[in-house]
Amino acid sequence: MAGLNVSIAFFFLVLGTCEAFRRLSKRLLAPGLLVCLAAELAGSLQLCSGCLELRMLLEIGPWGGLGPDVVLTLLFLLFTVHTACANGAATNPTVSLQEFLLFECSLVATVAKLLAQCVGAGMGWALTKLYWSWELTQLHLIQNLMASECSSSIRTSPHLGALVEAACSFFFHLILLRVRRSPAVCRLPVLAATVTFLTYVAAPATGAFFNPALATASTFLCAGSSLQDYIQVYWLGPLAGMLAALLLYQGNIPRFFQKNLLYGQKSKYRIPKARVTHAEDGEQQQKGKGGKSNPAPRA
Repeated sequence: MAGLNVSIAFFFLVLGTCEAFRRLSKRLLAPGLLVCLAAELAGSLQLCSGCLELRMLLEIGPWGGLGPDVVLTLLFLLFTVHTACANGAATNPTVSLQEFLLFECSLVATVAKLLAQCVGAGMGWALTKLYWSWELTQLHLIQNLMASECSSSIRTSPHLGALVEAACSFFFHLILLRVRRSPAVCRLPVLAATVTFLTYVAAPATGAFFNPALATASTFLCAGSSLQDYIQVYWLGPLAGMLAALLLYQGNIPRFFQKNLLYGQKSKYRIPKARVTHAEDGEQQQKGKGGKSNPAPRA
């Protein structure tokens, strides 16, 4: 349990540092793109550091008496807190690309966000490596011994791995599109439960990243797979899943197609033509009957 307490303290330390950076950037920077980029940088650093520590607990934790249920519970809580404190940051390249395809963000801002996310993930990787080098627990000592020869997270064929990552990204983005306008009290636990479930199902195959920036910082430097395999699984797979979710939800991709490709456009107002016709016929018949049965009054 001592190792778990140290990990929880690390989570709180990173969260407090990133939150202080976000508040400081709001005060010092003019509102606009720079504040947004600062939020993306801080959010990606926070997400990458937390996920790397959780991945370490998931892989080495059983040796220290920590089961997967503890790690998944921590993942649910951390993702809930991360989303609540993200200040609107996507911290995921596929989410930023989705906003671009929905005309919610310009091309320049999207490219800047992608760069900030990659830099933030790299900083999170460096910070976590430094934290592990202190060997505060026995789990970190084992992690340092294994870090020199880390293995790839792709434990299946690249084609199947890309399909797994695409499926995870598809379900995540489909639910994100459905709940993104909902109140935070509903949106946060739904997204956290989705990420936790997808991680539980897909982690044995690919690690269940479905976040290209996070995957790049976490596993691209490990031996066992080529750069082409990494790009296919962790970049093209999530991108394809996002496009499929957007197409299914919207019926089109607004940036590329104006016409709805899947769903027909229905008129907002319905005119009951048949009922109007029957009513007019009934009025004409009643007038005819009334003319015969009701003679003009006598003087």
